[in-house]
Amino acid sequence: MRDADAIRGRALVEESREAVVVLDDDDRVLLASRRARQAMDGVIEGDHFPADILTGERGVIPLVVPYEVGGRRERLVYLSRAGDLAAYEELRAGFTAAVSHELRTPLARLLTLLETTTLPGEDVPALVEQARGEIDQITELIDEVLFLSELESGARVVALGPTPVQPVLAEAVEELEERAARAGVQLRVECADDVELAIRPRMLRVIARNLAENAIRYAGPGATFTLSVERTGDTVTLVGRDNGIGIEESELPRLFERFYRSDRARASRGTGLGLAIVKHIVTQAGGTVDARGARGHGLEIRAELPAS
Repeated sequence: MRDADAIRGRALVEESREAVVVLDDDDRVLLASRRARQAMDGVIEGDHFPADILTGERGVIPLVVPYEVGGRRERLVYLSRAGDLAAYEELRAGFTAAVSHELRTPLARLLTLLETTTLPGEDVPALVEQARGEIDQITELIDEVLFLSELESGARVVALGPTPVQPVLAEAVEELEERAARAGVQLRVECADDVELAIRPRMLRVIARNLAENAIRYAGPGATFTLSVERTGDTVTLVGRDNGIGIEESELPRLFERFYRSDRARASRGTGLGLAIVKHIVTQAGGTVDARGARGHGLEIRAELPAS
């Protein structure tokens, strides 16, 4: 049990969205999150923690939480910069406003449908079915907002042990076959059986589903969407590519923004969060993601991740 607790504790610190370190009684670094190591020079496990960080001389505000474990005194230190809180509050306010805006449209349509059912001569069963569709969209939006919030808060751990890639991608695509057929989009998977990634199966499945759902919604009838995976050295490249209608090149940099949808995509029932979630998971797993394509030449989402 203690070994399991130690592994779990290390994973929680490593994948924390915060810059956090664990120090022993001599200010030696026992554990440090990836963000702490990347953001601050001199944070190395096994070495003494830089004193000027603890004193705030680097413009960093330390929050120190002392505790004892196994008779030893240790400290959990959270590190933030003076402007982080203001930036966070601005982001939170913007996110809240965006969620409110995105909920208004389906709620307004739902209210209109319910009011229409009271009029004489209306097809009530058909209107109720449309209302269910609006409720499904609202539910999907709320679920994705909560999922993204859990990712950002670190409540969901992304990477923890190797995962065989091919079975997860195949399962995700199979679940979407019926929807793809209705949209006239063909789904394919190209992946060797021996490829593995250091990412939870649940998170890999979310990436695959969101990439495929994006093609189902926007690629257009007659398009083919392919999920392909290749390993080159220590990098695994996961590519979601379709040969559909594509988008304007000027829109590519904004595809991963929360709630962003192109002018054509706004007519669909997507939440505008799918690709933002993909980027967040890939980034937390230590990878990078980018979009390529043009109008009339399809869309390609390319994620590069460290191999397990």
